Amino acid sequence: MTPDEPRALRASGAKVGLSTASVYPESTAVAFELAAKLGYDGVEIMVWTDPISQDPYALQRLSQHYGVAILAIHAPCLIITQRVWTTDPWTKLQKAQFAAELLGAQTVVVHPPFRWQRDYARGFREGVRRLAQETDVRFAVENMFPLRVRGREVSAYQPSWDVAAAEPYRDYTLDLSHSAVSHSDALGMLDAMGERLTHLHIADGTGVPKDEHLVPGRGNQPCAEVLERLAARGYDGHVVVEINTRRALDRAEREADLAEALAFCRLHLVAPQRAPGGPH
Repeated sequence: MTPDEPRALRASGAKVGLSTASVYPESTAVAFELAAKLGYDGVEIMVWTDPISQDPYALQRLSQHYGVAILAIHAPCLIITQRVWTTDPWTKLQKAQFAAELLGAQTVVVHPPFRWQRDYARGFREGVRRLAQETDVRFAVENMFPLRVRGREVSAYQPSWDVAAAEPYRDYTLDLSHSAVSHSDALGMLDAMGERLTHLHIADGTGVPKDEHLVPGRGNQPCAEVLERLAARGYDGHVVVEINTRRALDRAEREADLAEALAFCRLHLVAPQRAPGGPH
């Protein structure tokens, strides 16, 4: 092949899922409906205040009704979900594991502990490792971001919001909206996570001190390059669209944003096809 010849491309086999958080303030059930309508490969369940999101058997019925696979369970790690399922963080992860196993989800997404969860934080790394040894489900720890107070950065997480900077976890979730808030080098974070990156939250951000979760391509994060690099490495994890559509004026505008995000992923989850017998 000469430099001027067009290079053949191959599409990645990674599945593209829709986070149920992407349809808020509409319900978890609506996320299944829209995922089926728009052609997503599955959904990630954000376990939060919606009662259906907390009920594995209700989720199973929705999955069967719409013919939409459940790819991942996002454990209730947010401030607003501190009392969902229980107040004990380890019980939350055990319940998330049970839901994932029941529903055939490959991944549980988990945030690092808050600083005030001292006992949980002290045993977090070893505890997550132990849970992962008991199941085929991946516990993928997600990068977060610092808070900015009067010009100073303050981490709400222990040991750090930058989960790739310390001793490695077995599995990671990379969130590109969070990398925007933290002003991180997203491609450097991708490299640091390496083959341990098994889950991607695709969204965008502009670097303002709030978690924007924009449609990919509308901010300054290297969303396209991250997808292309994953395709080139033969990534077999999931790509989950986790965007904020709460400002959509109506269902049609929300659907348009979700369709645009899916199209962006399909477009960029490609890699050059090696020529037979060519260099590797």
